[in-house]
Amino acid sequence: MAKAVIIGIPGEEGLWLADLDAGTVKPLNPTGELTTASSLRKAGGIFVKGVDLAVAVSSAQVALSGHVDG
Repeated sequence: MAKAVIIGIPGEEGLWLADLDAGTVKPLNPTGELTTASSLRKAGGIFVKGVDLAVAVSSAQVALSGHVDG
């Protein structure tokens, strides 16, 4: 089972690393193959691996209320 997730959000320049064990989210500077994947993302590509649900919402409050922005 994954213990960390790398996140990229449209309009957000950088990537983020969510460490599920530590309960933290920190900026991530991509290296290696992750740099290539990030470059594809900047060109409009979508790269998904090992995630079965991902939803971007406008705020944490929206997520906590159980709503999914449309």
